[in-house]
Amino acid sequence: MVQYLSRVWIAVACFSMMAGCSTQQARPDADSWDDTPPQLDPADPYENWNRNIFGFNEFVDDWFLRPVAEGYRWVMPTFADRAVTNFFSNLSELGNFANSLLQLKGESAIVAAGRFTYNTVFGLGGLIDVATVFELPERPEDFGQTLGYWGVNSGPYLMLPFLGPSTPRDFGGMLTDMYAMPSLWSLAEAPEIYYAQGVQIVDIRADLIPAESFISGDKYNFLRNAYLQRREFLINDGEVQEDPFAQEDEDLMLDDF
Repeated sequence: MVQYLSRVWIAVACFSMMAGCSTQQARPDADSWDDTPPQLDPADPYENWNRNIFGFNEFVDDWFLRPVAEGYRWVMPTFADRAVTNFFSNLSELGNFANSLLQLKGESAIVAAGRFTYNTVFGLGGLIDVATVFELPERPEDFGQTLGYWGVNSGPYLMLPFLGPSTPRDFGGMLTDMYAMPSLWSLAEAPEIYYAQGVQIVDIRADLIPAESFISGDKYNFLRNAYLQRREFLINDGEVQEDPFAQEDEDLMLDDF
């Protein structure tokens, strides 16, 4: 679950930083005389339900997670915060490796194995990201991406309690990553594993605080579009394809990412 949360929030953060490149669809004038009922977004047929869950998640974040994350940012030196992020990112390389193999991406599998080796041996157990210095940037892969690679449709957009944005394909992929795929988390024991996962969640949330200023307009729509676009971007390895659900005048400029 923690690895899934990290990918969800990182996806949102990356596309939040591109908000200035997007355009807003013009809304009809409030005084216009239009009795046409609003159209449901084909990608989000359960929008009413999803918005209720989104409101619940916002409540939890506003009153619990964000205050803790703000305190974490206040007490943690920048270098220590970076080291914590690097450490947990290094743990995900085993999943990146396995899913790269399942997608027949030999180069990505080698990169994942190389990153884990370099960062573990030369980066003090993953606290320092030396692999990026050796031109081995992270290539995140999960089982949701693996399913997408083999043609499994994402299904409708879902807002999950506590977990945030998802789809049936990504939720199924998250469960597979948790219970079927190899993971270094399986080496940890209770209660230490729960403390570590709690620290990771707080660290991820703290790193996203600066990106919040980039969110504009309807926050629910913004995060939904950011998540769906980011997932397609990852599945297609950066090759942007036409989005059948995108508005005609909306362009997130993925080529600049």
